[in-house]
Amino acid sequence: MNRKHFLASLTASTVLLALPPGASAAAPFVSLEDARAALEKSSVLVVDIREPSEHATGVAKGAVLMPIAQIAKRLNELPAPKTQPFLVICNTQNRSSRIVEQLQSMGYSNASYVMGGMSQWAQRGWPMIKPSSCYPKTSC
Repeated sequence: MNRKHFLASLTASTVLLALPPGASAAAPFVSLEDARAALEKSSVLVVDIREPSEHATGVAKGAVLMPIAQIAKRLNELPAPKTQPFLVICNTQNRSSRIVEQLQSMGYSNASYVMGGMSQWAQRGWPMIKPSSCYPKTSC
């Protein structure tokens, strides 16, 4: 799948993003606990695809901020397909699971989404930082 097709697919998938939480997705996932542990050890890239208004509520330290609308333009910032594993996180897992499905169709078998997302991260009271310390950089 090329970038143009990815953009078209991404636009078309906005309807799919309205699925209720817990909807089944074919994409591989990791638990929130495993994602946090990996992020704290800096052993995996975590890409936060929420929008800037959502980032304003707080982000996980070490996550790369890549709003969903920027992904197709920033594919070169992701680990190459079939190389280093990386994780995609959104607020609840609906968007991240769909993006991982699309990335997988492009050969990114190394991508997984984080089950539960940042809303569950926040509910657990886990550490978050304000993105003002990150912007205009893309990584916190």
